Amino acid sequence: MNASQDIKVAQLDPLQFRRALGNFATGVTIVTAQNAQGEKVGVTANSFNSVSLDPALILWSIDKRSTSFPVFEQASHFVVNILSGAQIELSNRFARKNIDKFEGTQFHHGAGFAPVLDNCSAVFECERHQVLEGGDHWIIVGKVVNFTDEGRSPLLYHQGAYSSVMPHPSLGLALEACTDSAKKEQLFQTRLYRNAGFLMSRAMQGYLKRYAPKQMTSGLRTSEARLLMVLAGETATSKEELLRDVAVPMLEIDRATEILENMNLLENHEDFFALTEKGKEAAEQLFDIADGHQTEVFKKYSDQEKEAFFTILRDLIGFNA
Repeated sequence: MNASQDIKVAQLDPLQFRRALGNFATGVTIVTAQNAQGEKVGVTANSFNSVSLDPALILWSIDKRSTSFPVFEQASHFVVNILSGAQIELSNRFARKNIDKFEGTQFHHGAGFAPVLDNCSAVFECERHQVLEGGDHWIIVGKVVNFTDEGRSPLLYHQGAYSSVMPHPSLGLALEACTDSAKKEQLFQTRLYRNAGFLMSRAMQGYLKRYAPKQMTSGLRTSEARLLMVLAGETATSKEELLRDVAVPMLEIDRATEILENMNLLENHEDFFALTEKGKEAAEQLFDIADGHQTEVFKKYSDQEKEAFFTILRDLIGFNA
């Protein structure tokens, strides 16, 4: 008897197999295409992966039972839209069946008239290169003809749930602070470390270094997040007031307000901006992130010390004058 005949192949449990695969965290994409007849399709997929840099090839796979496959097979091009952390609703929408997925969705046409979704983390416009057999899926290989990189924090999928990118805790162990107490005391007596401007600048750098990655898990850029929080705080509503409180260039405010309006987070009235209900919810989530970080940073200080600190800050910006 052949030795190989003694080996019995265990029957894989599909549910357990899928659960095990779920331990591999992936990004979330929506792959879109349009055929010559103008039929548009889009499916949520986490099977995207890179294949080659030269030539630039990527791949993804689609269930053979999918009613969207004929359009992907007919279309000359398709687009892989890598979703940001702010696009969970869009991911859910394109995962549904028997609805017009593109109704109310912000997009423009790219190569081969394939729909390119707005405000994603990154976009890869591809020419259909090859379709391969892959069990119960078709493996579609694309040659990248154009791409954009918006740098937004991506939406992740892990163990059957949406997730987001956070720096690994071990990366925060290598602190830049001096650990020699005598040398530290000597350093603090120098003119530089008794200069309020220098210390506030360094303090802001240190604070944002740990806060910014947490804020980015929302999928919003810093300017967009600040704008939402300022509008929620009701200290500014016009462009001039936002320029003062958001502290980014006017060009960035124009871009941020346009993006937030397209995301249905903001209403642009003639003389002022206002948050939608969805925008208020997004701002509340941002405040929760900010409050959590603030609590962590100030946990070793007493309530009196914290209040004195905030009083000084308000004085410096002229709020208590």
